[in-house]
Amino acid sequence: MEKDAATLYCPNEACQAANPLNHHFCQQCRTPLPKRYLWAVTEGKSLGVDGDILADRYLIIRQFILFDTKPGLVPLVPEMENLHKIKAYLRLFPYRLHIPQVYGVISLDKGESQKQILLLEKPPLQINNELATEAQLHKSIDSAWGEATSMRQLNWLWQIANLWQPLASEGVASSLLDPLLMRPEGSIVKLLELHADREKASTLADLGEFWRANLLPKTKNAIAEFLTKICDALISKKIHSGEQLVAVLDQGLIELGRAENSSGGIFNSSVKIVTKTDTGPSRQRNEDSCYPPSGSKVSKPPQPTALAIVCDGIGGHEGGNVASNTAIEVIQQKVNSLAREARDRIDPASLISDLEQAAAAANDKISQRNDIEGRQGRQRMGTTLVMALPIAHEIYVTHVGDSRAYLITRQGCYQVTLDDDVASREVRLGYAVYRDAINQGASGSLVQALGMGSSNSLHPTAQRFVLDEDCVFLLCSDGLSDFDRVEQYWESEILPILNTDSTGDADIASVVDKLTDIANSQNGHDNVTIALVHYQIKYTEPESILIPNISDFYAASINDLPTNETPSKQFTSGNQRTQVIPDTAPAKSKKIPLQLVILPLLLVATGVLAYLFSSQRQFPFTTTPATRPINQPTSTTSPNLENDTKQAIFPAGSLIQIKEKDAIAFSKTSTPFNNNGGFIPSGTILKVLETSLETPAPENQTDVVQVLVCQAVPTPAGPPAINPAPEELKPSDKIWIQASQLKGTGVSITQPAPGSNFCQQGKADGTAPVDQSPDVNTSTVNPQSINTPRRTSNPPGNN
Repeated sequence: MEKDAATLYCPNEACQAANPLNHHFCQQCRTPLPKRYLWAVTEGKSLGVDGDILADRYLIIRQFILFDTKPGLVPLVPEMENLHKIKAYLRLFPYRLHIPQVYGVISLDKGESQKQILLLEKPPLQINNELATEAQLHKSIDSAWGEATSMRQLNWLWQIANLWQPLASEGVASSLLDPLLMRPEGSIVKLLELHADREKASTLADLGEFWRANLLPKTKNAIAEFLTKICDALISKKIHSGEQLVAVLDQGLIELGRAENSSGGIFNSSVKIVTKTDTGPSRQRNEDSCYPPSGSKVSKPPQPTALAIVCDGIGGHEGGNVASNTAIEVIQQKVNSLAREARDRIDPASLISDLEQAAAAANDKISQRNDIEGRQGRQRMGTTLVMALPIAHEIYVTHVGDSRAYLITRQGCYQVTLDDDVASREVRLGYAVYRDAINQGASGSLVQALGMGSSNSLHPTAQRFVLDEDCVFLLCSDGLSDFDRVEQYWESEILPILNTDSTGDADIASVVDKLTDIANSQNGHDNVTIALVHYQIKYTEPESILIPNISDFYAASINDLPTNETPSKQFTSGNQRTQVIPDTAPAKSKKIPLQLVILPLLLVATGVLAYLFSSQRQFPFTTTPATRPINQPTSTTSPNLENDTKQAIFPAGSLIQIKEKDAIAFSKTSTPFNNNGGFIPSGTILKVLETSLETPAPENQTDVVQVLVCQAVPTPAGPPAINPAPEELKPSDKIWIQASQLKGTGVSITQPAPGSNFCQQGKADGTAPVDQSPDVNTSTVNPQSINTPRRTSNPPGNN
């Protein structure tokens, strides 16, 4: 089929009319037509010729770039048992500003079998808005590097440094070592796809080598010597953690600003903020609040500070307007004083901590009032929060709940906050694909909001962005963001702000008014609140050369460096659940303090425990037995096993949980016992069936235990380009293990709770029965707020 003949079908279920690809609205019902460009992960194998239609919906634009002609249909997603193959994409969901997310899969016939092709959404593409079939990849980072300013070059390096540890923890850090995978979209570094690390994990030394070979030759003179020192420190392993690298680059950004002022260069910024809140056509009262107050216009300079806050009182809760106003009052008092500090006197990690504490203070103030008034359950008042604090060439965004922040540049519109709802939580835990998760029941229910409980169980998200170009940050309640209204109208309503040489307050105010009208006419189900933050930056190359002293950073003691609990605070989510394990310095017994030995061991132990807990979480949208949590046993203490035969034999019914990988080998047969099955993945749950005695020699007696696989954990794998393990354990499999292996620390042996029917013999369909007792929530979010009802009449969308 020719591309010109392809049609885009209306997503309106009552219409579904065919439209030309270039239309922005349905010619029959005027519904906005979403245009979703996708990247197919095919290991370089061709899917067909340009213009072909795959799976009756996906148009091949160019090689691996596809276009969804039926955006109203939910895409096919991988089966639950195959989600481990895309685990890295799911668990890195909080980093979706840089990492493409899974859209779905295509099943293609390949002879007598079917092959699934992974589809990634929002790849780094240059798109012709007037001709939908013209789309191509942005330049690779090495090709675009020489065209960037020194500020943008440092900004790109800073983003890569912040991504290093999250990607390393998922075994995909090598993606940051391939210039063809990194394709900047203006000021934002974006990855085309993820590649799994191969034989050995990628290191920061590898990153230094990559920067030196691919980027340093085209680096601007102002920072060339600075980058040379960084590469040397990385290669020599003097910089041995992502936090150190971020700190060094932070210092470079500060020094670059100073160099501008001292050498006659230009590097300054200005901020304009306009706010508005409206009750909407269907509500009796307005439970939203904003700061500055609705209708305000703030400019910095001349004002010394600038702060924007949007709060949305929880619908269905008494006193939502009281909660939102209380949050505004507490937060603006605490945060405005922070904004008065000069940029070079601010420690980013400390500031982010202060912002989180401000959110916690507002939470406690609302929660205390709930407690004093005896409010329980649905009667408790609460509110969402999203705020933006501009400081110099940076902006700090903090949020709780589902009020959103969007970044709009000349290249695109990016949602930079992650909703605190059930759907987003299941994705980042690796249990669902987002496009499928948002269509499940209760997917929009909030997992946390201000005022619902103690701040001890509150996890605000704080992010920091370095800005090197004019941009707009849009903060809004879901009265506007629901049903993808921002994605549909940003280009026509907000982008013009950036395409004019100078934009006054009146122009920005008219944009806010127009967005409010769109929210009321296109949605209309809720209050709407908007804060528009217009950032303008002027920059010219400095004449002086930047030479900061970076030795202070890699010579600092371990106590002076950020800990493993704070790496993401420089850049991304404060409640981000992906474990981050820093690279460790090379072993030099003379110089390594004791803390450097103890700290990594504690981090590894913490990671193992976190994995075990997360592996027991329930996937709420399916009843697949292998993914449900086990009923908590009466004891979690591992018995102290001796070497004698009697204590090595375990009673039938005992439950065994594998806690470490490569700790337990298994065999398909008991006699002889052959290590032909491989190792049991960590997190697997087994049930003892019987024991037998293998006696190849009297002096070498070995107890062998037959076990039933109750809960199977897939063998870890990289992205789909990496082939999975040849054989995996499945629920109801019966295998043999040596009892002598069970006396290590890599297992936990327990007895099931009295009356529990957990893990009975397999049923006729081959699945392993599971205990149907109530689920045990092992999440760290506030349990009380998990069931918070959230506007079930308007399910969330995402273009």
